[in-house]
Amino acid sequence: MTDPTCDFYCGKILKGLLDVPVYFENERVFAFYHTNPLWENHVVLLPRKHVESLLALEESDNELLLELMQAAKLIAGDFMARFGAARVYTNLGAYQSSKHLHWHIGAGAQLRPY
Repeated sequence: MTDPTCDFYCGKILKGLLDVPVYFENERVFAFYHTNPLWENHVVLLPRKHVESLLALEESDNELLLELMQAAKLIAGDFMARFGAARVYTNLGAYQSSKHLHWHIGAGAQLRPY
């Protein structure tokens, strides 16, 4: 497991060291508009608790996972209503640039390559 203070989300975003446009937040989850978006509308959703990846979730994290999925559903539903389509995904392994569980929720035209 990586040191949670070393990942981008724990070390910058959740500490408030980088100002980001907030989409949604509560005491357990945080969602913000991506600062370098892949799509016209791109939100990043993450738990405030450090969890390295989807595969690192434990049974004790079930309530947190449910809350994350409810937030993803809310954001994706908003995108569906406004833009007619949405994508929701998380990365693992070499595809995961920051070792903190997070989901990308996007809609609209792709702005840059993955």
